[in-house]
Amino acid sequence: MSALSRLTAVHVDCADPIKLAAFYQQATGWQLTDSGEEFAALDAGAGGPALGFVRVPDHRAPQWPDGAKRLHLDFAVADLDRAVADLLRLGAVKPAFQPGAGAWVVLLDPEGHPFCLAPATTD
Repeated sequence: MSALSRLTAVHVDCADPIKLAAFYQQATGWQLTDSGEEFAALDAGAGGPALGFVRVPDHRAPQWPDGAKRLHLDFAVADLDRAVADLLRLGAVKPAFQPGAGAWVVLLDPEGHPFCLAPATTD
């Protein structure tokens, strides 16, 4: 028996929960379940985890590729090039430093948090 059975949520510290939740809602299509000045949340549905955004006073954005980042999100996508183009239109930024030799792409959300896109695998 495992002490932890299922991840239910990931929370991201940020300066503007409403703005960041709106970016990820557009990017994922997940349902907005909570939205306020201090906290906003998205639900992936189908038993997936929630993604929460928590306002932190004087929040300082991480600097990619500085090791001071606290976490990053990984997303599987059907078409890597199209996903990158769509996310850039939504306000993401593609930094110059791209590890992984093309196996995945690192983007930065509107507050500078890194997240990765990798081609979805079919099993």
